Amino acid sequence: MFADLLRRLTDPGPQPLPDADARLALGALLVRLARADGDYSAEEARRIHRILMARYGLDEAEAASLRADCEVMEAEAPDTVRFTRAIKDAVSYEEREAVIEALWEIALADGQRDAEEDALMRMVAPMLGVSDPDSAHARRRAAGRLGL
Repeated sequence: MFADLLRRLTDPGPQPLPDADARLALGALLVRLARADGDYSAEEARRIHRILMARYGLDEAEAASLRADCEVMEAEAPDTVRFTRAIKDAVSYEEREAVIEALWEIALADGQRDAEEDALMRMVAPMLGVSDPDSAHARRRAAGRLGL
């Protein structure tokens, strides 16, 4: 399943992804950001779980299963550059912008901005084709939700 999705994502001309594949690819980006500082904490996993539940209308078991699949997908995905560029070509701007907001929520979850997570955000947003102003707005919305 993951090999087929990765092959489709890295094809020279990626096609729009079916909803289930888009969920998996975008969720894998959340996991990649959470793992960026070398500490994939239980709080980050819980926050990803909640984001997946809210974003996709999943129950606890469905979200847990999707998060587990996203963790596997992230581990098998190619380098961040190819992975995000492929997603950019296969997913709508609105969906990518919403993912940037969710990524900021993960990056800010512990109340501090980690250098590795910041660096990944600076790299991922433009690769996904999300403008700097839209990323900044997404960061402010995420910070507001977290009470920061």
